[in-house]
Amino acid sequence: MKAVVYNGPKDVSVDTIDDPKIEKPTDVIIRVTTTNICGSDLHMYEGRTSFEKGRVFGHENLGEVIEVGSAVDRIKKGDRVCMPFNVGCGFCENCERGLTGFCLTTNPGTAGAAYGFAEMGPWQGGQAELLRVPYADFNCLKLPEDAKEKEDDYVMLSDIFPTGWHGVELSGFLPGESIAIYGAGPVGLMAAHSAQIRGAAQIFVVDFHDDRLKLAEAMGAIPIDMRKGDPAQQILEATGGLGTDRGVEAVGYQCCDRHGKERSNYTMNCLVKSTKATGGIGVVGVFIPEDPNAPDDLQKEGKIAFDFGNFWFKGQKIGTGQCNVKHYNRRLMNLIEHGRANPAQIISHRLPLDQAPDAYKHFDARDDGWTKVVLKPTD
Repeated sequence: MKAVVYNGPKDVSVDTIDDPKIEKPTDVIIRVTTTNICGSDLHMYEGRTSFEKGRVFGHENLGEVIEVGSAVDRIKKGDRVCMPFNVGCGFCENCERGLTGFCLTTNPGTAGAAYGFAEMGPWQGGQAELLRVPYADFNCLKLPEDAKEKEDDYVMLSDIFPTGWHGVELSGFLPGESIAIYGAGPVGLMAAHSAQIRGAAQIFVVDFHDDRLKLAEAMGAIPIDMRKGDPAQQILEATGGLGTDRGVEAVGYQCCDRHGKERSNYTMNCLVKSTKATGGIGVVGVFIPEDPNAPDDLQKEGKIAFDFGNFWFKGQKIGTGQCNVKHYNRRLMNLIEHGRANPAQIISHRLPLDQAPDAYKHFDARDDGWTKVVLKPTD
């Protein structure tokens, strides 16, 4: 099969590799029809992780089941399915509690596994023509009859739509509240879409890319251009000095200040400033335990200079961590099926798999108009 293979920093190619096979009776093989390039893929693409050369990218995957293991009961050949980026077993203590992002068996020695991701187990990614899915009865979300018609919406159930929703959930958001989202990339835009669906009174989205700010505004948010001044101060001024009830960090450890300089603590400290006393903050941007190529010594050790004094003084709360996709994906699927959610509205490019290397270059450079890229390996 053809697959997007990592060769080193900013170097991927579409190579022919061995097809995946049924390895356990609980596996299925899917023919991948849509797979996305995610912002978190860029951490690995840029060489900022321990992702190994020769591995396949891709944790946002949707396709058709073409082969079924002998112990698979619920999922059938021909089903159209979307996989959470989390690889869960379904039977460990964390999976039983719904914490599938922290499965204890699919990545031995740590909590949490994912397709095609650094430090997240041996699972190959789905930016390929075929994908092996373990524990398929648990991991496959069988899609409704309109699966092909709304495929570009449903593929967002693999990661960014649930992750955006999770960021809002972690913040403690309630209907009628205000919320500030730092980052207008795909996850930040999905957090804005989620907040709108959930009844936010005001939604602020912070970024410094014109195309992304325009898209946030088109989705009903108030754009905050951080090039024009301190974004937290802009939000305070727009809320009569009070700040927002809730905040979401949707950038991660490679965030930049308003001058474009990488500062891993910038968005977190802005959130403390722009969130009300006793407000809540949800952090779904990726932060990692080690970052050897970071520009400062703290960040190399996975640490930031956090404004804990003001955070404590304001009595705020923070929720963090990867999204447990299965906790949300079925209900979010229902929102898509019945026309209440349209996550595909952020897609800027639909490309064949062969164009993935060029797409990575544009997406990594944040070139104008490159908002969300979906790849069509076999559609």
